[in-house]
Amino acid sequence: MTADLIKRIFEPHFSNPILLTGNDFAELIIKKGRIVVSTDSHIVQPLFFPGGDIGKLAVCGTVNDVAMSGAVPKYLTAGFIIEEGFEIQNLEEIAESMQAAAKEAGVDIVAGDTKVIEKGKGDGVFINTTGVGVLEEDFHIGGENARPGDAVIISGTVGEHGMAVLSARGDLGLESQIQSDVAPLNGLIRQLLHVCPDVHVLRDPTRGGLATTLNEIACQSDVCIQIQEKNVPVLPAVRTACEMLGFDPLYVANEGKVIIILPETQVEKALKVLHEHPYGKKAQRIGGVKESPKGRVLLHTALGTNRILETLSGEMLPRIC
Repeated sequence: MTADLIKRIFEPHFSNPILLTGNDFAELIIKKGRIVVSTDSHIVQPLFFPGGDIGKLAVCGTVNDVAMSGAVPKYLTAGFIIEEGFEIQNLEEIAESMQAAAKEAGVDIVAGDTKVIEKGKGDGVFINTTGVGVLEEDFHIGGENARPGDAVIISGTVGEHGMAVLSARGDLGLESQIQSDVAPLNGLIRQLLHVCPDVHVLRDPTRGGLATTLNEIACQSDVCIQIQEKNVPVLPAVRTACEMLGFDPLYVANEGKVIIILPETQVEKALKVLHEHPYGKKAQRIGGVKESPKGRVLLHTALGTNRILETLSGEMLPRIC
């Protein structure tokens, strides 16, 4: 029955020469460069939400994690843990969504696994993905590379993913048109690095949002990051929903945005190339990197005061990605 499920659902959508060899492994040919690997597990609830679903999220999330190194994502593996009784039609929709996202990102799903567990023990479906990319250029991009004097850019508005998922749960108590921003960012990042090869840090602000991710970078690099509240782009619908629920959009998850930290001299060029890409049209410079206080993130508020942005100690919204 598992073999039939694979042939009926997964093979038609994920078919490629490597996968169709039918082995328990995938042989990948890498001509030159360094290998970048990332893995992630996806447990979002609900499985389908405005702007995406768990399948699109699984592909885009792992593609983006690989791309944050400057590497070109090439291959994915996908493992499915499916609850007994899960609707085949829903599984097919998820597979179709993964196929479309993989095609947009230019990656092949080359290996995978399927397990079925007893009803009541799996909450529908969980997906684990591993991404493999190739880093051919001599990029050295990482959270430890932010330097005093650098500028901080965000590629677009923040908070849509978390609010879209919460809306789909019915927890908002209001009608909302907010769509998740889930998207593969490797194309955007390639265009950026072609013009600005001296980027120091790339990071996607997923769980914990912009504020928590900036704290991670500040600690890795032992610097202070200061951002301007008025410069952080937030959609009016997201801001309204956050105000009603007592959330801070700076801590709400994103799945299609990237934080870019690079030398001040490259800001203008970076913003120009970002604005030319569909996923970077609302990119803005939001702040800069300073020497001290080390390991801190400061928000310069609209009132002219400074506020310390701490790391989110728990998950504001569980089961978000």
